[in-house]
Amino acid sequence: MKRFIIILSALTLLCSFSFAQKIRIKTGIEVLKEQGFKQLEGKRVGLITNPTGVDNNMKSTIDILHEAKNIRLVSLFAPEHGVRGDAHAGDNVENTIDERTGLTVYSLHGKTKSPTADMLKDIDVLVYDIQDIGCRSFTYISTMGLAMEAAAANNVEFMVLDRPNPLGGIKVEGGLVEDKFTSFVSQYPIPYVYGLTCGELALLLNGEGMLKNKCKLQVVKMKGWKRKMTYDQTGLQWIPSSPHIPQPISSFFYPVSGILGELGYMSIGVGYTIPFQMFAAEWINADDLSVSLNSLHLPGLYFRPIHLRPFYSVGQGKQLQGVQVHIMNYEKARLSEIQFYVMQQIATLYPDKAIFDNADEKRYRMFDQVCGSDYVRLTFAKNNRFDDIKDFWYKDTEPFKRLSKKYYLYK
Repeated sequence: MKRFIIILSALTLLCSFSFAQKIRIKTGIEVLKEQGFKQLEGKRVGLITNPTGVDNNMKSTIDILHEAKNIRLVSLFAPEHGVRGDAHAGDNVENTIDERTGLTVYSLHGKTKSPTADMLKDIDVLVYDIQDIGCRSFTYISTMGLAMEAAAANNVEFMVLDRPNPLGGIKVEGGLVEDKFTSFVSQYPIPYVYGLTCGELALLLNGEGMLKNKCKLQVVKMKGWKRKMTYDQTGLQWIPSSPHIPQPISSFFYPVSGILGELGYMSIGVGYTIPFQMFAAEWINADDLSVSLNSLHLPGLYFRPIHLRPFYSVGQGKQLQGVQVHIMNYEKARLSEIQFYVMQQIATLYPDKAIFDNADEKRYRMFDQVCGSDYVRLTFAKNNRFDDIKDFWYKDTEPFKRLSKKYYLYK
């Protein structure tokens, strides 16, 4: 018995170690600490962050800067979901007081999405530290750009504490945002999947005249990050960047289904255990849809039949069928086009269920804004074929890659 307990204890210890990963990089906040906060020394600091802003030991950037002896953290700024992550997706965030530090928290996701002159009057430098997911419609990069504009207009410096792009720095997909479709979910003319870290993106926005005013920008680079690295290769722990991005793999799938999800026409897994990783409805036959999609032989992908009953959101409490998307080869997979192929095959299998013949027209505007254009919807709806929009979807990716290389901080 004693021997059994010893063996069991050893196995338990071994299993616990299997979850540990060697951290391979230093994020911007780690580098800033390592340098003794010298770039901020003697300055009054405002911090834009949320629960993802932590060092490699999981300590909040809020607490790190608040405790630093040679700087003065004077206020916090809350993006969507709030500084402490206590606001639901889309909900307004209110101005408040941070209980832990006693600092004023100004909302950047309510009546205003940009810091006002009054918010910035006692600040020398505005610091941004948020883990992004590499997709244009995720609102944190909009917050960053608008805050950069406000900093420039009010003679305040701006600093980005850089973090990895979970998708890596190689994938670029989707067209640029057209002027009349600029919105908080598509604030800047960049591809849907843009292949830059937040620091590199800030440099590009600032350097290419995409902001109303050019700010005095400094990026604190990471150490050890490579462009080919996806988040699972960094060794860093993941903190949900929003309630429906609970794991790093969720960031891979956000661009897989997020555009279609804006129509609310079928479940994409939000409200179930695999957000953004699936497509399902009551009227779908799981086996038929999986066979249909797999027959396309899309590179790096497999579509597995799935049966489920969502706990909330689209299809709540109903028995649904559909497919779960499995990324078998990440390098080969083209993420953002998957939803359009799903829409195509749905129209083939179920002609009376073609998306744009059935979806709520009130939601078309958001679909267009996330796409960055109405061309995608209007052209796709004619024949329900991805080939009709494929050239448009990818026409700007190579030019953007060439442009963005000027701002690469990492190889």
